[in-house]
Amino acid sequence: MTPGSNLPLTAPRVAVDVAAPVRLDVSGLLLGANGKVRSDDDFIFYNQPAGPGVTYRSGGGTAPDAILVDTGGLPAGIERIVVTASPDAAGQTFQGIEPTATVRDADSGAVIATFTPPQLATETALVVVEIYQRNGAWKVRAVGQGYANGLAGIATDFGVSVDEEPAAPAAPAPVAPPAYTPPPAHTPPPHAGQTLPSFTPPPMPPAPPVDPRLAAGAPAAPAPTGKINLDKGRVSLQKNQTVSLVKGGRPLLSQVKMGLGWEPAYRGKDIDLDASVIAYGPQRNHLDSCYFGKLTILGGAVRHSGDNLTGEGAGDDEVITVDLGRLPADATGLVFTVNSFSGQKFTEVAKAYCRLMDAATGEELVRFDLTSAEPQTGVMMAKLIKQFSGEWEMTAMGEFVKSRTVRGMVKPAAQAL
Repeated sequence: MTPGSNLPLTAPRVAVDVAAPVRLDVSGLLLGANGKVRSDDDFIFYNQPAGPGVTYRSGGGTAPDAILVDTGGLPAGIERIVVTASPDAAGQTFQGIEPTATVRDADSGAVIATFTPPQLATETALVVVEIYQRNGAWKVRAVGQGYANGLAGIATDFGVSVDEEPAAPAAPAPVAPPAYTPPPAHTPPPHAGQTLPSFTPPPMPPAPPVDPRLAAGAPAAPAPTGKINLDKGRVSLQKNQTVSLVKGGRPLLSQVKMGLGWEPAYRGKDIDLDASVIAYGPQRNHLDSCYFGKLTILGGAVRHSGDNLTGEGAGDDEVITVDLGRLPADATGLVFTVNSFSGQKFTEVAKAYCRLMDAATGEELVRFDLTSAEPQTGVMMAKLIKQFSGEWEMTAMGEFVKSRTVRGMVKPAAQAL
């Protein structure tokens, strides 16, 4: 997503997690038609983790914190839930540690949207995304509004009462431990450098409750958090992880190749798969599709190497070249897919992967290997998204779809942007 863009929610219960290279405080505010909370009880954060329809979930220091929103459980009159984030360390800004918000179906874990606010500098707190109601339907909007006065500035802006002076004599400033230690369940103190609302929190269980339906749909091991760049060389992505095609703070190149490859899972059994790329505009509108039947699109900016009928042999089976500098201005998203036209399932495929290369040198920059397969006939491997700043980012997807042709991938790929 880009700042200001919105998408319809495809699930009534969603989880919004916010990840960064550092520990973040994530919170949610329930807002009425006037854009304000009804009372301090509508501010949901680590010290007040539950409210009507909204719950705070701690990542325990090993996964991003999240705000869970049950749109069906929200009180009448609540029209917006804003999700905010601020660095846990006192005085730290977001410069160089841009966060990424991921909106998921809380029951299945499926990704609905991702958003990384661009061009951050002195901000110490952000309104990252908002869940809002429009004409009876719930949507998510990418916001990225920054504040220089921390979480207290956001809270005040939305009507939460904030103490100007501490209620008790100031204690010595705490020393940050070398590694994050989860706060105790009973009334943890405010984080250093932040003045937070004075609440009398409700009794809490020994450990934060986790919705079992969300837990069932979560991956077994959390993917690394934060956005990656190419400063340290070649990157191996895990599912849903994103890399910025930037090195040393500048875009690395304008022409790339996406190589897609696979091998038969059973010796002697050919696998005829087809690699394609689907191009979209800023409103997720389908521009064109490049595949074995249409080898060039968008004025030659996207070119396909041609069909491979077996998957046999080492190296890439099919290659798609993208001249990012020649893409039309309205081409802001590319989704790379693989389909089994003959109807064979991906459970009959071994070593399926995609890799992004420098088109001029052939140097491999990014690689994503599918570590598991589903008995489906299509898979969305990766997407390239143009950010508000003009930079391009690649996200590993690995999402399976029931479709033997690229035509059947157009709608699910649009929903995945």
